[in-house]
Amino acid sequence: MQAQSTLLLSETTRPIALYSSEQLYAMEQAWFAQGHDSFGLMQQVAWQMAQYIEQLHARKYRFSHLSGTSPTQQSNNRQRRVSIWVGQGNNGGDGWLIAYYLQQAGWQVQVITVGFDKDDFNKSSFDKNNKTEQASVSDAKKAQQLALSANCPYQRFEDSNYNQNDHKDAALQADVYVDALFGIGLDRALEGVYEQAINTFNCVTKQDKSSETLVVAVDIPSGLVASTGQVFEQIAIQADVTLCLIARKFGLHTKDGMDYSGEVLDIPLIPYQTTNQALMPVATLLNTAHKLSARRQNSYKGSYGHVLIIGGNRIDGSQGMGGAAILSASSAMATGAGKITVACHEAFHGALLTSLPDAMTINLHDEDGVKQLIEDASIVAIGMGLGRDKKAKALFVSYIQAAIVQGKPLVIDADGLYHLASLQVENHELVTQLRKYSTEHQVCLTPHSGEAARLLDKKISEVEDDRLAAIKKCATTYGGDWVLKGAGSLVLEQVLEQPQVYICSTGNAGMATAGMGDVLSGVTAGLLAQQDLKDESHGLHQAVLIHGLAGDALVNQPIRHGDDHVSLLIGQRGLQAQDMPAAIRHVMQLITD
Repeated sequence: MQAQSTLLLSETTRPIALYSSEQLYAMEQAWFAQGHDSFGLMQQVAWQMAQYIEQLHARKYRFSHLSGTSPTQQSNNRQRRVSIWVGQGNNGGDGWLIAYYLQQAGWQVQVITVGFDKDDFNKSSFDKNNKTEQASVSDAKKAQQLALSANCPYQRFEDSNYNQNDHKDAALQADVYVDALFGIGLDRALEGVYEQAINTFNCVTKQDKSSETLVVAVDIPSGLVASTGQVFEQIAIQADVTLCLIARKFGLHTKDGMDYSGEVLDIPLIPYQTTNQALMPVATLLNTAHKLSARRQNSYKGSYGHVLIIGGNRIDGSQGMGGAAILSASSAMATGAGKITVACHEAFHGALLTSLPDAMTINLHDEDGVKQLIEDASIVAIGMGLGRDKKAKALFVSYIQAAIVQGKPLVIDADGLYHLASLQVENHELVTQLRKYSTEHQVCLTPHSGEAARLLDKKISEVEDDRLAAIKKCATTYGGDWVLKGAGSLVLEQVLEQPQVYICSTGNAGMATAGMGDVLSGVTAGLLAQQDLKDESHGLHQAVLIHGLAGDALVNQPIRHGDDHVSLLIGQRGLQAQDMPAAIRHVMQLITD
């Protein structure tokens, strides 16, 4: 059990502040305004990164030997090789200095320059005693001069033997590949020689992917937008490790950033302050769920809340979506909710009771009966398989208004979000009522990018281009707490009338399958129903973290299964939403004191 707990609870469990590119520039400028030397900072950065690279290579070398996957003994005795790819900006300057320090440490160094003219090397010298001339030389140029003065070998990428079908130029081969091409200022698609260079870099490192080969990105993988996590046309460095400078970048942990950044290690350097509103983090990265307190012995089912799930409709001419309500209900029960009632189409009552005999049912279309249950329930979750026709829309409006009258917490998902978007277009009074209601009551809305796009009347690509802006716009338009599902799901919660944004790092690509959203709505409702839990233990971000941890448990480790206690490891390709309730129960136990 202890080994499983170690796996689930990340090595870095502390919350991590995340910043935009603009904020990082502001931190640097504030530091320099205090009289600190910019080139001195670059030297300090490069020296520390050189130390990290040595340690990372040694760690990977040791692991390859322990696992029995190391190359021949002959290769173990040769000089360590590093290929450092540099651009012309400050990131490139870091690269030149890393080359300088690693060569001093005994590495065989090769610098690959991208975007440099041949004249750039002829004019790289300057008079160190001429203060006027020194002041006019950029830090990147100073770094280049220092490396060249130490005879660090270099080659222009444009002069390499690269061609479209052969990436085996001997000058490009190494044990460690360092990406120092672009930094946090990049916000556009790469073209021409830069696109070609990144494609070559990735091809070379993939072909040379021995057990000891390592790809390290300086600050951020080139091609990844630091403030959004976007990669244009899939043109970005595929890093094993990113050495993050000054402070953690938002884009490393959401959208494409999760596929390109690898392991992220911090090199903070500047003791920045965040008391100024301009430097407050744009989000906080969460790596593990909050601990849950043990239950009191003197309690009963009513102590842990009554969840009402409204969904699972059957529209004329279709087989319906009863599974959505069943998945949501089973997940709410797995979190420990005391009692579950499902208001679904009567055609699904038999299936529901077969899979969940401890749940109660009512006909979705029995408005009087459902409204009475809304009055009795602790929380209402609505929309999962509700349907999108006019009758379903009328039910949505009726039941949301009833919940508002009764002062009930709400979870709105799936078809509920579809109807809410339609009501916004119609300027329906319910949208205004819900926004006002959310200022004093818990309202959680859980869209994916497609649903968020409809709610904002935008294209999906526009939402994905800036997920942070999208979730903030959703909150200002409709009120409430939000999750924007996806890689590095964003959660926005209203804390003391101030929006607090989180990135939840749990979860995996195996969860990109039908029904996972229904599971999340159930987890959210189940936690909110349990008023014995502390506020941070049953909020929306806690639900997203537990949901992700359950998916990770199914992919990364065995769990108990049935009476036979057989180990179960499903893996990403075969993971299904119906597997999740058992894993949710497993996670709930692991995080309970």
